[in-house]
Amino acid sequence: MKTELVKGFKDITGEQAEKRALILDVIKSTFEKYNFEKAETPIVEYEEFVKGDNSNDEAISDIFKLNDKGKRKLALRYELTFQLKRIAKNKKLPYKRYQIGPVFRDEPTQGNRFRQFTQCDVDVIGSSIKDEAEVLVVTKQILDELKIKSTIYVNNRKLLNEILKDLKVGNFKEVIKEIDKLDKLPASEVKKNLKKYNAEKLLDIIKKPESYFKKYKSYKEIIELKKYCKYYGLNVKFSPSLARGLSYYNGSVFEIKSNIKETICGGGSYMINGNQSTGISLGVERLELVSKIKSEKEKYLIISLEKDKESISIADKLRKKGENVSIFYGKPSKALGFADSNNFSKAIFVGEKEIKSKKFKVKDLKTGKEKAIKI
Repeated sequence: MKTELVKGFKDITGEQAEKRALILDVIKSTFEKYNFEKAETPIVEYEEFVKGDNSNDEAISDIFKLNDKGKRKLALRYELTFQLKRIAKNKKLPYKRYQIGPVFRDEPTQGNRFRQFTQCDVDVIGSSIKDEAEVLVVTKQILDELKIKSTIYVNNRKLLNEILKDLKVGNFKEVIKEIDKLDKLPASEVKKNLKKYNAEKLLDIIKKPESYFKKYKSYKEIIELKKYCKYYGLNVKFSPSLARGLSYYNGSVFEIKSNIKETICGGGSYMINGNQSTGISLGVERLELVSKIKSEKEKYLIISLEKDKESISIADKLRKKGENVSIFYGKPSKALGFADSNNFSKAIFVGEKEIKSKKFKVKDLKTGKEKAIKI
């Protein structure tokens, strides 16, 4: 029997699992602070529904396909947004939802790309530019709490379309797909690809200073978004080369960068069931790489020196006070090795002498210092 991992997937245990749990707690509590409503959806959907109207998108070409016993064509979800078509029906607008869960892409693995990853999404169905600003503020608050240095970049699909129309270029969707590759491919290769659509001049335009874009009607939406972000004390940077790969975006698009090559959060505005909507997605795996957050919760290890009943009683009292406690039944030398490998912060020794004196030796496993306390 093979027990090794399938390529692109991984087990998560120990410190990594603990850090992820902390990150997810911060994300969930912040989403709820802004009154986003929790939603859960199936991992498996009909293939036709997963593909939707954007079957030429790269992400959709990478979906995991499967068949059930009834020979139905199914697929694993590749993101969380498309399922809003179903769950947002008949909701009072604006409908603000958040969702956290695994998504899957059958694509080559490299660097920080996996085939299963956890997305944390917030979306507003029935949105305006004011909601776009709030979505960015929610995200920045999470990143700050996770001690992640970040820069928010914004652009607008309408602006890109207006520029392309000005250049008398067709195939807007194909050209935007090529522009989206600028952070993955050399500019010379992107230029070569753009020549197929007579759109290479676009590369010169997106290098121009921000003031140049004031002549375009759609740039007003960038100004409006910046204004509402400022009301929250949030600075965003205009990036005319920002496109985002998914073709369903129809307005503002966002990307957030940190100190790794890959984007750590991304999103934008789109239509759901005929309603203008907006949202952003945070990838837990990438947040893990850049977050400096550490658990401040102390973990106690009670070391029973053949006093199991009393050790269980002390552990129970500490747990009722909200402490995280384990009991080790065995030799102190082995107990301390176990504590070290499992990141315990304090050890409490429970033996004959401690029970008689009602004073227990507590060892700080980080500093090595010991003190006696009453429990």
